[in-house]
Amino acid sequence: MGSIAVDDATMSRPPFKVLVVGGSYGGLSAALNLQDICSGRAARCGPDAKKAALDGTSAAHDGPQFAVDITVVDERDGFYHLIGTPLAFADESYAEKCWVKYEDVPALQQSPNNIRILRGSVQSIDQERKVAKILGSESGPEPIELEYDYLIAAAGLRRVFPVVPQSLLRKQFLFEAGDHIQAATANRHGVAVVGGGAVGIEMAAELKLVCPDLKVTLIHSRDKLLSAEPLPEEVKDRSLELVHEAGVEVLMSHRVDRTEEFVDNGHKAYKVYFTNGQTLVADSVIMAISRSVPSTTFLPREVLNEEGYVRIQPSLHFPSESPNSDDHLAIGDLVKWSGIKRCGGAMHMGYLAANNIHMRMKQAVSGTEPTYLELDEIPPMIGLAVGKKAVAYWPTNGVSSGEDVNKLFFGDDLGFDICWNHLRLGGYDVVKA
Repeated sequence: MGSIAVDDATMSRPPFKVLVVGGSYGGLSAALNLQDICSGRAARCGPDAKKAALDGTSAAHDGPQFAVDITVVDERDGFYHLIGTPLAFADESYAEKCWVKYEDVPALQQSPNNIRILRGSVQSIDQERKVAKILGSESGPEPIELEYDYLIAAAGLRRVFPVVPQSLLRKQFLFEAGDHIQAATANRHGVAVVGGGAVGIEMAAELKLVCPDLKVTLIHSRDKLLSAEPLPEEVKDRSLELVHEAGVEVLMSHRVDRTEEFVDNGHKAYKVYFTNGQTLVADSVIMAISRSVPSTTFLPREVLNEEGYVRIQPSLHFPSESPNSDDHLAIGDLVKWSGIKRCGGAMHMGYLAANNIHMRMKQAVSGTEPTYLELDEIPPMIGLAVGKKAVAYWPTNGVSSGEDVNKLFFGDDLGFDICWNHLRLGGYDVVKA
């Protein structure tokens, strides 16, 4: 793994070692933005790089350059576009697009070529010694120890199928998606999607969009969709209207008691029993309800709250009372912070974390007291794709919906190109309109 060119003041010291746990939106954002800053480029997710891209120029970072070796540990073998899951489990061609193996991500192969992807999982960290135990997918049954100078926890949440795929390899994922699509589109009794949160709504709408002749029923136990989210009633009501407009049948205030599998004319089917005594028959039942759990079992218990989320400071650092707190940061879905968890927030946190680690490097070399960037409180906001349309809510703009909103927030592919381009995964200088 190569190291980048540096100025004379840092030539005498070995490269800083940075460990990033998780290779999704936040983890890749942190790794790539840090690579940019340490090599003298403007951080790709920062305002200077965005302005330069619009002007057709290049932008530099005016801080010192440092040699840095970045290791990203992830269980998957590639970047998976998580928010595209509802469409990936409805359209096989889209499933091919939304999982890109790390070796096929151009940004990770470009000079200075100092980002290494290690497939595996972090078992534990010693915050005082700054050592991580990692169980690699190809390193045998015993974990290896990896020393680091700085750590960024970005492992996200543990979610169950079909909220996210359970496969860890792209090849397996394509089989998983294909099997799911085949089961869900049998088109005899249709498919039942249980759960009226964002995932259930999007999954039901995408199935109906891809298979317009398929009967799709969305089932929710409450009298409002998105009932668990701190959003205005108008958002929830408009979401229900869009679901109806998409052609999805909706059963509100229907709590599932149990499902029973049976054989119907030689085909597997399911009978759904509700607590109100009603029943529904479907060829496939998709359970889009689950309590996501933070992927933080590898972290010291004292930095977590009672639910397992990391108690970060506004600078994204671990709690100040923990050892070496300024050298440990957490970003993305696994942190305890305000707002609805979104990929945009995770990528922004990655940008902030990269800047703050660079500040620590500068302090280590020159003794300069760091001035950290801080994360603002995040108000509730959402963008929700519902078939060909979308509903969005931003406190400053209120509620909007329609096909134009879908285009703005999700493009033509549930936001894959938007996220890919924001992170410049096609390469630092490859910026699409």
